[in-house]
Amino acid sequence: VQLQAFGGGLVQAGGSLRLSCAASGSIFSFSAMAWYRQAPGKQRELVAGISSIGVTNYADSVKDRFTISRDTAKNTVYLEMNSLKPEDTAVYYCAARQRGRADFSSWGQGTLVTVSS
Repeated sequence: VQLQAFGGGLVQAGGSLRLSCAASGSIFSFSAMAWYRQAPGKQRELVAGISSIGVTNYADSVKDRFTISRDTAKNTVYLEMNSLKPEDTAVYYCAARQRGRADFSSWGQGTLVTVSS
């Protein structure tokens, strides 16, 4: 199953963006999906995740601002980002964890989010 992320762009601080991650097959084949991000000069970090039963988790830095959700009919996972800050600037990646595996082994290409001050 391939993942394709899109929806990034340039936005002013305080603005909003919605990222989408479309899977080429059923997302029920995954035990979890997630959004990661990597800012220049920094390590990739987990932003938000959603399990196959809909349980979500978030990095402390994005709690109450970002929302991860999914549309199983469209095999798509979303990341709604509100109250964006310049420090949210990064390349955002969607990832999926295959059932029976502990790691996120399927990755989409990144989509760049730039937040201007």
